[in-house]
Amino acid sequence: MKTITMIQVLLFSLLLGAPSYSADFDKGLTAFQNGDYATALKEWKPLAEEGNASAQTNLGLMYEKGLGVPQDYKEAVRWYKLAALKGIARAQTLLGVMYEEGNGVPQDYKKAARLYILAAEQGNAMGQYYLGAMYTSGDGVSQDQKEAIRLYILAAEQGYASAQTILGVIYQIGSVGVVPQNYKEAVRWYKLAALQGNSLAQTNLGVMYEEGLGVPQDYKEAARLYTLAAEQGNANGQNNLANRYYNGEGVIEDMVYAHMWKNIASSNGDQKAKEDLKVFEKKMTSSQIEEAQRLARECVKKNYKGC
Repeated sequence: MKTITMIQVLLFSLLLGAPSYSADFDKGLTAFQNGDYATALKEWKPLAEEGNASAQTNLGLMYEKGLGVPQDYKEAVRWYKLAALKGIARAQTLLGVMYEEGNGVPQDYKKAARLYILAAEQGNAMGQYYLGAMYTSGDGVSQDQKEAIRLYILAAEQGYASAQTILGVIYQIGSVGVVPQNYKEAVRWYKLAALQGNSLAQTNLGVMYEEGLGVPQDYKEAARLYTLAAEQGNANGQNNLANRYYNGEGVIEDMVYAHMWKNIASSNGDQKAKEDLKVFEKKMTSSQIEEAQRLARECVKKNYKGC
């Protein structure tokens, strides 16, 4: 099971570890971090063509995400391969993702796993996490939950938020014969990931506080965490926040805001939210529904911030 972090956070973490070979590389890095992708491309492309592996990796990233260039998976793969052949763990991991997802190359789980292994053996946290996910699913390798958890822990201990989140899930539900259910341990990992802004961890930690699992029940803290996740577009967080407004738990009861967040969660694919809207509307006046719909439109325009 893979979790998703914000693209900018992921890109920044990948680029931050790149060694600085020249002032041109550093200039490109600064430009990238400021969203000036044209300048980043101008500085990095000549370096990449000269064989600078970090520039090759970063250029691949730009083509994969379509940052400053048209999105081109095949071109991304080309640059990743050049850097991966030089033993760059980040490039090996990113190339592995391309093979796993079939972007720019035919989907090939075994090739993906081999690349993740190369990166993981160098201590690359992202490679460890993705390899762990393959051991969980049994794609490209023999399914092995113990090995998956070992790899997740290695990545999580390096601060990789997605690995911390999945460990939280594993400890929350338990894994028969592998890991006993442990709510306190789940909370510990969720907190570490939530502090890094991982919306899934924020949502799941909110559930722990809402239900009093591994922590004292605290509706206000649950609502706070759901809000953080909701503002990042997490549909489950949005749905759970709507429930807090509906029940008046941790926030002041407000049917209009409850409907607003349910409506947004529904539009973001939460099926339960879609079903709940019908229940909510039976308890609301037509003017309340209209106001909630207006607020939802405004909230989407504001990218869910300050709603």
